[in-house]
Amino acid sequence: MMTPAQTLSVQLKHLAIIMDGNGRWAQQRGLPRLAGHQQGAEAVIRAVDECSRLGIRFLTLFAFSSENWGRPEQEVTTLMELLLRFLDSQRQKMMDNGIQLRVIGDRERLSAEVQQALLVAERETEQGDRLTLTLALSYGGRNEIVRAVRRLAAEVAAGRLTPEEIDGSMLESALDTHGLPAPDLLIRTSGEMRISNFLLWQLAYSELYFTDTLWPDFDSTVMQRALEVFQLRQRRFGLTEDQLRCMQDACLKETND
Repeated sequence: MMTPAQTLSVQLKHLAIIMDGNGRWAQQRGLPRLAGHQQGAEAVIRAVDECSRLGIRFLTLFAFSSENWGRPEQEVTTLMELLLRFLDSQRQKMMDNGIQLRVIGDRERLSAEVQQALLVAERETEQGDRLTLTLALSYGGRNEIVRAVRRLAAEVAAGRLTPEEIDGSMLESALDTHGLPAPDLLIRTSGEMRISNFLLWQLAYSELYFTDTLWPDFDSTVMQRALEVFQLRQRRFGLTEDQLRCMQDACLKETND
């Protein structure tokens, strides 16, 4: 008999999280926003550890959106410093625990120092085969799709591709997330109930879970609650319940045979 963790890993391969509420967490405690971001970084470590423990193969975190560039300059600088600190403190741990780091987003807007640190971390963890941790940095879903379309348009202009050859699979291959499965579940913290320009293409059939918990308070208990709700949901992908039942019966028969 499979353990709960093994059962979960079969059903949920890819978890995506919009990490929201650092500022409100600090405000509620009369602390500067920096304190909220620092505690948020600790929550990232807890989430990675929990996914690794449960056997979840892919974790994608919305770390810094393209819209976040509009925040006060000092806050943006602080967030980038925290990112550099995170990479420096966690790189060896990721290597030891089989965690591969991947970054999606418009890297050109990041400083040369941050870009270099990301490249080093990606290169040093590329052999990780237990968990793929994807950080969405300087990321916006619309921008990602625009950049993908531009790549395909360039191929058409060069005569290497015709418009008729472009389909959903080809567009997916041009996205930042190429090679990753679509998220099975999206969690958003802080009580906000929107996806905020995150993985617009990839979330088409993902289950959504919203919690009032602020990101710095996110822990294994909150994650477990979300995963329990996910396991109770029926993902039909446009099919009927009868069709799903027949497919499940056929899979079960094939397994038993």
